[in-house]
Amino acid sequence: MKWPRLEFVTTVLLISGSLPLLFGQQPASQKAMVAYKPFKAQSTSQVSFNAKGDEESIEIENSSYEVTGNPLPGRPPDFRLLIRKKVRTKEIIGDMDMEGTTTVEAWPFGSDLSQAPLYAISVTGAEVKTVDGALIEVSRGLEEVEWWSIYEIGSGKHLFDTYVPVVRFSISRETVAERYVGLEVPPDDVADARLKEPHVIGVVTYASGERVIREALLTCDDPNQAALLRSFADETRTASAGDSSRSIKISFSQNYPSPPATQTVVIPIAKDDLDLTHAQLPAHVHAAVWKR
Repeated sequence: MKWPRLEFVTTVLLISGSLPLLFGQQPASQKAMVAYKPFKAQSTSQVSFNAKGDEESIEIENSSYEVTGNPLPGRPPDFRLLIRKKVRTKEIIGDMDMEGTTTVEAWPFGSDLSQAPLYAISVTGAEVKTVDGALIEVSRGLEEVEWWSIYEIGSGKHLFDTYVPVVRFSISRETVAERYVGLEVPPDDVADARLKEPHVIGVVTYASGERVIREALLTCDDPNQAALLRSFADETRTASAGDSSRSIKISFSQNYPSPPATQTVVIPIAKDDLDLTHAQLPAHVHAAVWKR
């Protein structure tokens, strides 16, 4: 039986008179500083089912729009972006893996969308979202291993990759000073040859919404132990913020049926930086400053 092709249209309608409802009430002096012309934009979303011989597949394309908040990290006051996010996926029924492409395009809010975007990101991935109005997070794990790429929302610059969900916390109780932590565990096909060294476990990243503040390379004297700690099949890794957001905790646990034998790395945060000198590390594990 041939399945019908279904199409949906996502439309964003922004009118200058309704901006206070979208962005929140602002003092009259601030309203007068920003003047946008009414505009309308739309993108197509669709789903299709295909059958060729014994292969059945489902293809989905979704598009959505988002307007960034204000202030925007790395940009002048009153600067906003209109972001268009597109995700295309293809799943072969019966297979665990899927194909996927994620595209993010950003224009200064109020500009002509027929013009080239301020920046564009296009990578393999199956999901995209913004984080705290500061980052763009793309889910890259199309196979069994979950991982994410993180970009600066103001410029589209790639900040880091992580194989654990991004850890988010503020280092200040008085003001909002969000910080983000990730752990990159090098796969076999990692591009950076230095990360193929057999003693490498992974790279810890500590970042703000505008830049990478510090990266730390974790290594182990025993290459067999290092291989186990970075294994995707045999090991589960978790990351979290420590008490009062003054440290980063990363745990490595073996998967069933092996006993967990959990090993933990704790790196203090001092003066808005990783304090590697006072890091608490398992035996034979080391942490050192790392630079791309």
